[in-house]
Amino acid sequence: MIELSQHELRQVALYAAQCARRCLSIFEEQCPDDPRPRQAIEAAETFAAGGPRTTDLRTLAWAAHKAASQTQHPAAAQAARAASSAAAAAYLHPLPNPHQLKHILGAATHQALAAELASEAEVQKSIQQAPATVREVLRRYPPSPSGSNRTAHILHQLDTALRRG
Repeated sequence: MIELSQHELRQVALYAAQCARRCLSIFEEQCPDDPRPRQAIEAAETFAAGGPRTTDLRTLAWAAHKAASQTQHPAAAQAARAASSAAAAAYLHPLPNPHQLKHILGAATHQALAAELASEAEVQKSIQQAPATVREVLRRYPPSPSGSNRTAHILHQLDTALRRG
């Protein structure tokens, strides 16, 4: 068994809720009438602030998980999974089992995936919104190199797509 105090468990839940809250807007932009992820995050925050660990947390975690499966938007689905993981963080058990890591880092992982997918959606919007003049001017210049960092990668992705279109 791993030693785990109530204070530590609440801090893990708070961390998870903070991670999930960072990407909640991604879900709410796509599904403005679905309160389930927000409710899961709020329940995790209530627990972290000293509230009881009740079956409501589990119920709200599953509801946010279901919201993830019911959206067609990949970034929104990851944001809902982050909220689900935040509520589930209260169920971290003192077992030396790698599965428990999902209770600690699940919300952060899904938040990062949501942000990454939202970023990709923004790149696609930029491609779709580029007028013909931008494409024509771009083609007069040499193509961008593929680059070695995220910024260079996105620049190359935009350049390549706009040259084709």
